[in-house]
Amino acid sequence: MASTYYFVTIAILALASVVLVRASDPSPLQDFCVAANDSKYAVFVNGKFCNNPKLAKAEDFFFSGLLTPQNTSNPVGSTVTQANVAQIPGLNTLGISMVRIDYAPYGQNPPHTHPRASEILVVLEGSLYVGFVTSNPDNRLFTKVLYPGEVFVFPEGLIHFQFNMGKTNAVALAALSSQNPGVITIANAVFGSDPKISVDALTKAFQIDKKVVDYLQAQFWWPNN
Repeated sequence: MASTYYFVTIAILALASVVLVRASDPSPLQDFCVAANDSKYAVFVNGKFCNNPKLAKAEDFFFSGLLTPQNTSNPVGSTVTQANVAQIPGLNTLGISMVRIDYAPYGQNPPHTHPRASEILVVLEGSLYVGFVTSNPDNRLFTKVLYPGEVFVFPEGLIHFQFNMGKTNAVALAALSSQNPGVITIANAVFGSDPKISVDALTKAFQIDKKVVDYLQAQFWWPNN
């Protein structure tokens, strides 16, 4: 009898955990969503409004922009072509997206993070030095040099990068686990914010001279995404 009671208890707890998991809030699909008490001021949902399914057409699920090589003549030497819900309306609620990344020789996709997605990247042309850094306090660096056909994974939210080590162009494709992954390029966010972060705060945080902070904040941080 005791064993029967034990297994019944375990089954109830397991069922309860499944219900709790299914009842959890959906992941946010934008940086924030301030609650509106009056519906007339409610203009956004978590993601995008859904169109009438009867009005859907093949073009809603199609995008040809990943075929075209992009101009990489910019300060970081790379350009990211996005294929998310903004380009493919049919991705809404599906939790996936893609990007194409073109790299000039010695170009890079600077250290950045995706707050809402993990990423899996495959090299199509050239070779890339890639890596990510784990969260505090370890801050472990995981790196690899990738060649065509090789794949690397960047866990959600962790700072990561790619650098073209070769003397020729490089191309990669990446899939992300969100229709709107978001991207925060570290240098752009810290030194190119609007309005600017206090010089005193950055001087203390990075333990550098104020003149260095002034110089960095005066730069134009190229938005390659």
